[in-house]
Amino acid sequence: MHHRYLEIASTPSVRAARERYGSAAQWARAEEGYAEEAVRNARLGPAEWQFIGERDGFYIASVSETDWPYVQFRGGPAGFLRVVDGGTLGYADLRGNRQYLTVGNVQANDRVSLFLMDYARRRRLKIFGRMRVVDARDDPALTARLAVPGYGGHVERAVLIDVEAFDWNCPQHITPRFTQAELEEALSPVRAELAALRADNERLRRELHANGQGATSLSGTSAGDRQG
Repeated sequence: MHHRYLEIASTPSVRAARERYGSAAQWARAEEGYAEEAVRNARLGPAEWQFIGERDGFYIASVSETDWPYVQFRGGPAGFLRVVDGGTLGYADLRGNRQYLTVGNVQANDRVSLFLMDYARRRRLKIFGRMRVVDARDDPALTARLAVPGYGGHVERAVLIDVEAFDWNCPQHITPRFTQAELEEALSPVRAELAALRADNERLRRELHANGQGATSLSGTSAGDRQG
């Protein structure tokens, strides 16, 4: 889908690169549908809600006042990144190494870019947004709403991201990787079958052992009778 996300990303320098490498005509045709697609892409839909709710981490990029990009990984229990509404994401920001690079960067430039990865299914959701930071002491209700119950860590602030645009990326070159939870789910039927086979094997061993003992007993009795 080519829409608002690509429109934002297509700067003059990007357009010049397309001219140089021969893809300008391809993307010029895509731009004809920008207006219609931008309207459809204004808010996150059910597919995005579900995808975001299943993620246990994402990458977020910001830019410093000296124009250096910074990429940070944020992780937690699946669903810690919440869809506050169709146009806003939020999460409870925990105390870490206290460098505050992303928090500091967005004070000067609130633009951020998020990558949400599903390595197992080779899917990727890209998001452009504007980030707001709210101190936990300034809005305890919001902080409590975004916090994950029972998850450890000291919540210092609430983070809200107003979504400007998003795009689903192609799966090419995404190497499948699996979390422990995904492996547990995939291996559960195999483990159940293995347990059943082990139980059958143990039952057969017992039956063979019982039959063998009985045969030995009968054999001994017969020999004794013959000797008598």
